[in-house]
Amino acid sequence: MLIRSLLDTDLYKFTMMQVVLHQFPGAQVEYQFRCRTAGADLLACLDEIRAEVAHLCTLRFLDHELSYLRSLRFMKSDFVDFLGLFQFNDKYIDLRPNPAVEGRIDITIRGPWLHTILYEIPVLAIVSEVYFRRRYPAADRSEGRRRLREKIELVRSAEPELEFKISDFGTRRRFSLAWHEEVIGALKREVPQHFAGTSNVLLAMHHGVLPLGTMAHEYMQACQALGPRLRDAQVYAFDKWAQEYRGDLGIALSDTYGFDAFLRDFDMYFCKLFDGARHDSGDPFAWGERLIAHYQKNRVDPLSKTLIFSDQLSVPLALEIARRFHGRARTSFGIGTNLTNDMGLDALNIVIKMTECNGQPVAKVSDAPGKTISKDPGYLAYLRQVYGIEQPAARDAADVR
Repeated sequence: MLIRSLLDTDLYKFTMMQVVLHQFPGAQVEYQFRCRTAGADLLACLDEIRAEVAHLCTLRFLDHELSYLRSLRFMKSDFVDFLGLFQFNDKYIDLRPNPAVEGRIDITIRGPWLHTILYEIPVLAIVSEVYFRRRYPAADRSEGRRRLREKIELVRSAEPELEFKISDFGTRRRFSLAWHEEVIGALKREVPQHFAGTSNVLLAMHHGVLPLGTMAHEYMQACQALGPRLRDAQVYAFDKWAQEYRGDLGIALSDTYGFDAFLRDFDMYFCKLFDGARHDSGDPFAWGERLIAHYQKNRVDPLSKTLIFSDQLSVPLALEIARRFHGRARTSFGIGTNLTNDMGLDALNIVIKMTECNGQPVAKVSDAPGKTISKDPGYLAYLRQVYGIEQPAARDAADVR
């Protein structure tokens, strides 16, 4: 089976789940799957995906896995004890054909946030690997290895003064677990001074590298329903995060409500408290320039902060960004699909995003066309109004429904 361990997921799922346990244990949520790749026939894969998800629901955390989690400085003992009791329940996930679009499938995850939050990453990894295994049964890794060698040589060419660091953020859309393992092993072996770590907790444990991650959009979105009022949802999310981690895991996500709204809410207190911010949509150069200016305006030295870039990155783009901001701020780069599914084949663009919390619609308003997430156009329009976000010229039809 494709998923063999519950650690085969991204670290930010555990860091958010710990906040849910301590701050929002009664929250009820809904997630929905989207495939943004036109013409991808996932319906032919549905039976295999269902079988893999059924197997996922039989897994439990093993004692040595819990011991590894307990060794992470920010994991609290009661949370790890809870994980020792955790098991996926298939009543919270529904997989079926999409009745409107040929070849598409619908995946809906609905239930207690505490018991559904871990579904996203392994389910996406299952969909991706089943799709490639079925569509390209004779595919080998030779082209992937050639491309990986080119990336490694490019990383080696980075000027030493850049202190260039890349990380693997590619679990969700990987070609396969075996290829993912090979990529991590090659990066650790060939460019250890440039390899910061991986978001995948299982592979971090296996390879003795740093697991990386803090928060994702779902956490920011849920606070739209959990906070005292909608306009304060972003500030509420940052406050609750600081309450849980007391200054640790201090990378703030900047694009749930657009970057303008982020800068309005990310005041001097948060500038000083958080270690930096993560870019995940929009122009990365403009984002970095504006964030550096924002730190300076709030009397914070940008060189004491880290700018993390993670939006559709390649090694050449990461190097270009590193050179732009060298000597002005710290930078780090999380590369996903371009590391774990660059095999000479078209990777799937798939996501699972939260659409409801406690019976209320929630949304992400992106700075990039096509990445806005909402199933309720009326709520999305209201959210834009509350946060002063300009209405787009054209509706992001792929994800607003």
